[in-house]
Amino acid sequence: MSVRFFFIIWLISFLQCDPSYQKNYDGKNINAGQQKSGKEIPILCYHNIRSVLDHHSPELTVTEKTFNAQMKMLFDSGYHTILPDELYDHLTRGSDLPSKPIMLSFDDSHEEHFSIAAGQMKKYGFRGVFFVMTIAIDKPGYLSREEIRALSDEGHTVACHTYDHPILTKLKDNEWTKQIDESKKLLEQITGKPVYYFAYPYGAWNERVIEELKKRGIKEAFQLSEQQSLHDPLFTIRRIMVSDAWSTAKLEEEIHTAFNQRNLAYSKLR
Repeated sequence: MSVRFFFIIWLISFLQCDPSYQKNYDGKNINAGQQKSGKEIPILCYHNIRSVLDHHSPELTVTEKTFNAQMKMLFDSGYHTILPDELYDHLTRGSDLPSKPIMLSFDDSHEEHFSIAAGQMKKYGFRGVFFVMTIAIDKPGYLSREEIRALSDEGHTVACHTYDHPILTKLKDNEWTKQIDESKKLLEQITGKPVYYFAYPYGAWNERVIEELKKRGIKEAFQLSEQQSLHDPLFTIRRIMVSDAWSTAKLEEEIHTAFNQRNLAYSKLR
């Protein structure tokens, strides 16, 4: 009896430790270490970066001074930036990440993402992901083709944010090609690299939207701060909307507390 009992205990422990036993719903290995820590990798989300706040909302805008202070705080605190490729490999294959990993993301193709953000990030060896809506390319105040190519060449990730920022949950069947396929193809032509990553305009998604993204070769998608999908956590990765009203101490607090374990979907799959 005691031999059988200990054999069963050993077998359960072996299966739990075997990476091939721990899979997500797509059958891909998931990093058990992330489950043990019970934490999501923090991803910061920026939109506008201005010299002064003026009439802009602090939830969607940070000043250049605030952004510079935040980058310095992250560097001084020992954070290391990661890109979507690294996050994907970590979540699906258990690849190692650097200590104190963090992702910096930028939405809506604003020109200051190149002229302000990229320059500050370069001072600290940081890289980020830039979600581009292609209708704005080469328009005044937005990223040009040359700037998008330069961001990619400098090691940043260029990713898709649709053609003209629609609410995808309301999209008609005949609109997906223009919003995703053609936008994705244009970015690939500009950078010379495949585009695998996506950010939802307004953070809006549902299961139909996720299936459309999968059909179009997207393998990881980013929302804002809503709870993740239990079935498709890789397509509902959450981000922290950074406010200009936050001190650097408040930002670091948000990095640690923005998402609690109760709502942590992708660790529940492991």
